[in-house]
Order: sequence, then C-alpha cells, then structure tokens
Amino acid sequence: MRPVNRGQSPQLADFSDYRKARPFLVSRIGPFCSYCERRTAPLHVEHIQPKGLPQYAGLIGSWSNFLLACTNCNSTKSDKDVQLDRHYLPDRDNTFVAFSYLEDGTVEHLSGDAIGERTLALTGLNKPIRKTFDENGILVALDRVGDRMVAWGIALESKTDLAALPTDEMRRQIVRTAMGHGFFSIWMKVFEGDTIMRQLLIDGFGADKDFRGFAGTAKDCFNAQTHPVTPRPQKGELPHGGKI
Repeated sequence: MRPVNRGQSPQLADFSDYRKARPFLVSRIGPFCSYCERRTAPLHVEHIQPKGLPQYAGLIGSWSNFLLACTNCNSTKSDKDVQLDRHYLPDRDNTFVAFSYLEDGTVEHLSGDAIGERTLALTGLNKPIRKTFDENGILVALDRVGDRMVAWGIALESKTDLAALPTDEMRRQIVRTAMGHGFFSIWMKVFEGDTIMRQLLIDGFGADKDFRGFAGTAKDCFNAQTHPVTPRPQKGELPHGGKI
C-alpha cells in the first residue's frame, strides 16, 4: 500500500461538499485508489473515519480525513469503524512495509501482525480471486486480484525490456506504463534492487514538472537507496502515525 502525503488543505477551499475535494486529491496524490493502488474510475472521495457514523460527523468536509478510494474498496470499507491506532493508513504510516505483494495477485500482511490483518480486511484486499475465463480458457481480470496479476506480468515484461535497452527513455516509458496501470507497490517490488528505477517511480525526473512519477508518494518513507524508512517520520499533525 503506497504511503502518501496529501499536504495541507488548499487555501480558501470549502469542502462542506466533500466531493469538491476530489480534483485537489487527484492532483496531490494521483488518480489511484489509496488502498488497492489501482488506477480506475470512478474514484470516490474517501472519508477515513466514515461520515456515516455519528461519532465522526464532525469530520465531514475535513481535509485531514480524506483519501481516494475505488468503488470496490469504498463499498467494502463502507461505514466500518476505523480506529486510527488499530489500522495502518497510507497518510500516516509507512504502509509500504506492512504488506507483501505476490505474483498470484494476493496481498499478505506480516506474520503475526494483527493491525495488518485488520487493515486488509477493512477494504477486502484479502479477498480471493474471482476466476472468470473467456471462451479460449484465458483468465479475465475482473477484480482487484486479477488486476494485480496483470500488473505483475506487465512489470516483469518491462524489466526485461529495460535489461535489453537500459536507456533513460526506456525508464521514462516504464514509469509512464506503471502510472497508466497503478499498483505502485508491485512495480517497486519487481524493480527491487534497481535504485534508479525505484527512485523514478517515487519522484519522477527531478526538474521535469510534467514527469512526477507517482505524485504524492511520501518521499520521507524511503531513504536515498529507496529502502523503506520505519517508523514513518511524523511531523505531529496526524494522530496515531508511525505504527510500523
């Protein structure tokens, strides 16, 4: 799960209609589900602590309570009570460390980690694949597990392409491909050991403002060698951060 930094609330913005936050969120953290990481439409303005529970009614319209969620994650999460100290959250924890992404499309939490297990269940990221095959017997990706499997295959092909043609332009093209599909954590895993490629996924090409990589990735969650930093450095503005 990609750790993100949505920054301070836009100045003079009124989010009493929370849906107005969507373009600001997409600009800050990219057009990706904050939970499953895929690039998909529609993306909903996600209330971390759900607006449907009376105890969180005061957070409706609160920038610090917003993320983005796809229809699947949003509907599965629904009005479940999110206690900040009992779940990993991408805006306050280094969620990249908490989970492992496997080629079969599954996501695993660290062994014995009750918070990780609870977090996967929150949005259904631990659901098994729904297998659907076409008339030729080819698996069709219709759910998040299938989408992750497809992303794995594309990332592996891209790694092979880079080995054959190790140029900056090829690296740019790989980042473009990654951003077109989402699943930041899968691309980071496939290119494990390639510091240059991973840095580009995190940060883009420095001075090129039109090529930002996965915008909004929390850069302080990774060191200069792109190894994860734990616990996540906290600036004090978000409660119950740095849990892993």
